[in-house]
Amino acid sequence: MKRKWRIAGINFAHMHMGDLLRMAHEHPDAEIVGICDESPAQMAGVAQNLAIPAERVFTDYRQCLETTKPDLVILCPATAQHAQWTEKVAPFGTHILMEKPFAATLAEADRMSAAVHKTGRQLIINWPLRWYPPHVTAKRLLDEGAIGELLQVHYYDGNRGPLRHVADKVVVPEEVANSHKAQSWWYQRQFGGGSLLDYLGYGTTLGTWYMNGRKPLEVTATVDSPEGLEVDEHSITVARYATGLSKFETRWGAFTDPWINQPQPKCGFVLVGRLGTISCYDYEKTIRVQTRDCAAGRELAVDTLSPPHANPLQYVLHCLEHGQAVDGPLSPAIARIGQQIVDAAVRSAREKRTVPLPE
Repeated sequence: MKRKWRIAGINFAHMHMGDLLRMAHEHPDAEIVGICDESPAQMAGVAQNLAIPAERVFTDYRQCLETTKPDLVILCPATAQHAQWTEKVAPFGTHILMEKPFAATLAEADRMSAAVHKTGRQLIINWPLRWYPPHVTAKRLLDEGAIGELLQVHYYDGNRGPLRHVADKVVVPEEVANSHKAQSWWYQRQFGGGSLLDYLGYGTTLGTWYMNGRKPLEVTATVDSPEGLEVDEHSITVARYATGLSKFETRWGAFTDPWINQPQPKCGFVLVGRLGTISCYDYEKTIRVQTRDCAAGRELAVDTLSPPHANPLQYVLHCLEHGQAVDGPLSPAIARIGQQIVDAAVRSAREKRTVPLPE
């Protein structure tokens, strides 16, 4: 008999907690043994939707961990609290799945890795874009040599804003979202708010995956400064690699949400290789490939993702079941390079100059 993996969800600051717990709820080999947040209201919707009994709902993380003894903890705190919460949970000897981004700074990312390394468990960073069929298909084609050596990554992504939706992409009316801005951690610098920290790691981490771990030489970034806000809603980062320039752009305030209607510019990636190009956009059913033998380009259907590679919970539990380390964007090694680029972008935007990658 397969074992049942005991899963707890702790800290509901990021709305993706609801999505990840739903995946756990639907997995035949997983059991949600506890959920925890200091605010019961933060958990109420998920507890109701997934029929989590009251005795499995906690407001003290220690009590939750000591009572439920999970194998895997899903953490979804504010970006600037990722290291703090990893260091709180790691001593309980559980694997940790941290929802994106890796951290607010490279130093905090390294604190997280060090805390989990001591326990012999795995630290896993989930990036939802990793599970979009267009982006997985693009990676397969790259690995097959379809466009030769990858030279450049061009990324644009975002949405109408983090307060315009909750778990499972349920829409929040604009007037309600705007009324919550002042109180929301998403718009507070001390908690790691802003579109750059929210979305740049997606592009730089998946970009590093596409580049097979190659790093840029230097980074130049700029952000907007919206009146009345202390964080950005738009950033553009240019990374100079030995093979050319790549661009990573983040946006809160896109005209539409890509899961409903693709905005313009489209959300996703354009990959430029020595022998061709690939465009792969979020949620789309096809990708477009140009090659030497078909310069006009052709549309290819995206791959169908099958268990255990259809979502992060399936993949993580598969790796744990077989004693394997997670790889790709979920691995701290690849995600750390993405974080190095993010750190350089933050410094570049602040100092208004080109900077090298931090070590």
